[in-house]
Amino acid sequence: MLDKLEYLLALARERNFGRAAETCGVTQPTFSAGIKQLEDTLGVMLVQRTSRFLGFTAEGERVLDWARTIVADTRAMRAEVQTLKKGLVGHLRIAAIPTALPMVSALTTPYRAKHPNVKFTILSRTSIDILQMVENLEVDAGLSYIDNEPLGRLRAVPLYNEQYRLLTSADSPLGDHDKVTWAEVGKIPLCLLTPDMQNRRIIDGLLHAAGARAEPTLESNSMIVLFSHVRTGSWASVMPERLADTLGLTERLRSIPIVEPEVVHQIGLLVPPREPMIPLVSALVAEASRLASAIRAD
Repeated sequence: MLDKLEYLLALARERNFGRAAETCGVTQPTFSAGIKQLEDTLGVMLVQRTSRFLGFTAEGERVLDWARTIVADTRAMRAEVQTLKKGLVGHLRIAAIPTALPMVSALTTPYRAKHPNVKFTILSRTSIDILQMVENLEVDAGLSYIDNEPLGRLRAVPLYNEQYRLLTSADSPLGDHDKVTWAEVGKIPLCLLTPDMQNRRIIDGLLHAAGARAEPTLESNSMIVLFSHVRTGSWASVMPERLADTLGLTERLRSIPIVEPEVVHQIGLLVPPREPMIPLVSALVAEASRLASAIRAD
């Protein structure tokens, strides 16, 4: 039964029978037969399909919710048993929005100092992707906005506030200002994240409210790409203050507060809402709480 529930989770992630079978390490006929056996056992149709996957039935969606719970609890049980035998060992997978990526090391570095036998995978994803990946057990935790989109059933641990700065060269049109307004920012060429990123949607909304419109001369889903262009002195961008400070400013580069309005959004750690928590995730939540306390004390 557990194998069949894992199949169902893989199908929810991949939305394709062939790719889902591949991620489960079985042939497509074996995978399809497993889904059919699960349907026969439960006595309901779970998947809408013809020659390809079309979606889940209403019953399939409810079974998918149960599958997430059962599989997650099983993994948690196995992880806890292993922790009792060997201490904290395993692989922690974290997905983060691009603007929060530089902060991940503030979590993973002290974590690894305490638990040297844990390995990490860090992925850059959109806020919407992160919600889905945590929900579907593709990652163990996410680092994302916690006040700007519905989080569903996920548990949030607040970390820090994101405030915005104009990054531009000192000799640019706004480079000599102590502060700038969103209306002024909207009048200069910018390089920004791609529209699928929540940071970009926030910036677009703020510029629109100021009577301006974002018309970037360069778009990327990587903050490093944006920052490398800004460092040349020929580009400008809007970035979170903490990110700009982490990446490092040069003598030619200025980080100018943006006001009217001065906007703050909260970044936090997102984890599944289950108890008992997987030991790897429980240790990460404890580290996040310590980091949040340290940031507040600064």
